Amino acid sequence: MNAISKLTSLQQGLLALSLAFILWLLFSGSEPTTSTANEQQNYTQASDYTISQFTITIMDENGQPSRIIKGQEMTHFPEDDSTHITSPIAEFVNQQKDTWIVTSEQGKTHGKGHVILLTDNVIISRKDDDKTELQTSTLTLDTNKSTAYTDAAVKMISPYGETNSIGLHATLEDKTINLHSRVKGHYDAPPLQ
Repeated sequence: MNAISKLTSLQQGLLALSLAFILWLLFSGSEPTTSTANEQQNYTQASDYTISQFTITIMDENGQPSRIIKGQEMTHFPEDDSTHITSPIAEFVNQQKDTWIVTSEQGKTHGKGHVILLTDNVIISRKDDDKTELQTSTLTLDTNKSTAYTDAAVKMISPYGETNSIGLHATLEDKTINLHSRVKGHYDAPPLQ
């Protein structure tokens, strides 16, 4: 018998309602707006809830995990309907392909949370390949479309070299990464076997 089955029907209903509300806040919203002086005041606003050490799993139409969002802390501010996330980790799970992992120090979303603006030490990597990663300072992550984009400087590091560019657009489901401009780097071919 698990801990949830020991709860009364009313307690189970309140738990389910709370979880549904949190998921609705995170995953059915609009895109974030550009940074303004008003947004910098968000940290002085009163929050209506804070969740620590959270994990949210979104299932696909077959009941399999498709996205997993984790973080150290998530705080919602009702005045502008923004949610701030400390140390967010987003996993884009594909049962037949690689799982992409996107991490940063800060994240912010508005409304229902489909689009998350990640800032400060943003890293994109694959779960089964920790030798290759992309690094940038800011990244907009669309969790519905499984895309990521930035106009900031990007560094791509792999065992065979390093590539730098300004801006990128990544489609995580089909492993496509387009570097936008001023692309330069070096590549060392792998040894022949």
